[in-house]
Amino acid sequence: MVVVPENPLTGEPAGSVPGSVAVAACAAMALFYVAILYAPTLILRLPPPSSLDSFMIRRFACAIVSSAISVLASAILLGLGRFQDLPLVLGVFGIRKDHLWQAVVFPLFLTSLLYSGSLVKKSWSLMNPCRGGRTNSGRGVRSHDCVRSDAPRFLNWASSCARNVMVWRNYVVAPFTEELVFRACMIPLLFCGGFKIYSIIFLSPVFFSLAHLNHFLELYFQQKYSFLKAFLIVGLQLGYTVIFGSYASFLFIRTGNLISPIVAHIFCNVMGLPTLSSSRTKGAATVACVAGLAGFCWLLFPATSPDMYNGRRDGCSCWQGYCSWN
Repeated sequence: MVVVPENPLTGEPAGSVPGSVAVAACAAMALFYVAILYAPTLILRLPPPSSLDSFMIRRFACAIVSSAISVLASAILLGLGRFQDLPLVLGVFGIRKDHLWQAVVFPLFLTSLLYSGSLVKKSWSLMNPCRGGRTNSGRGVRSHDCVRSDAPRFLNWASSCARNVMVWRNYVVAPFTEELVFRACMIPLLFCGGFKIYSIIFLSPVFFSLAHLNHFLELYFQQKYSFLKAFLIVGLQLGYTVIFGSYASFLFIRTGNLISPIVAHIFCNVMGLPTLSSSRTKGAATVACVAGLAGFCWLLFPATSPDMYNGRRDGCSCWQGYCSWN
């Protein structure tokens, strides 16, 4: 358990950040995460990017800078500047190497249960081309023929993904920077501001949704969508981000490891919205979806028990002893 020293800003014991200060700091981080994306053209007066790749690379740099500033600001407010042991400081932000495989495997499996219908649908689509397919000579396609023909296709696909800037955005930069800012930086501040666990689980996604409001401006002003269409698209997205934000906050608090919400974030970005039913699977996707949801609810707390992710908690109900900071 981390023992946090005195807060150098207030002179009070660490963890006694005023609640209003914690909320204001979280809101500022969320707005700054979005605002800095427009800094290259609005503040630095750089010329417009010549391609999508250069545009996204600028945004990657802005997101990294924003994340670094958020970590620094959070560390100052939490009073971590006097720590001599770097692993202890990183541990407060959930950056840990102990219990790493548990923090990856169990949350990933738990998240996959929500996508049972989607996984069945994708598996069904992958298997069908190898079932009863016909070659030019009229013979059935053999399974090893399918594997042999799919191997080069997979390599080409992997190579294409590695060069695709949007793949880097969706599966690397966004998950890592967003979870670092909206979970690792904000949740310790809210804990130290006196907020209880379930309040934080439902409050932190509000800040997470603020970071997606710029999508409305881009759709409405840049892509010339109608107000209603842009509102509906962003409204659906905000609803999804609030739900996911609550789940990611739950994972971070329960496991105490930042990698847990990161792998869940990446998996959700890969899968998109869950499939509830599909006519192609003859009801199998629906059955899988219901069974997966039931399994998720049944395993949610057992699979995220803090005892599975920490050697000792010194009797605290939370992984870093935040409950004793207040």
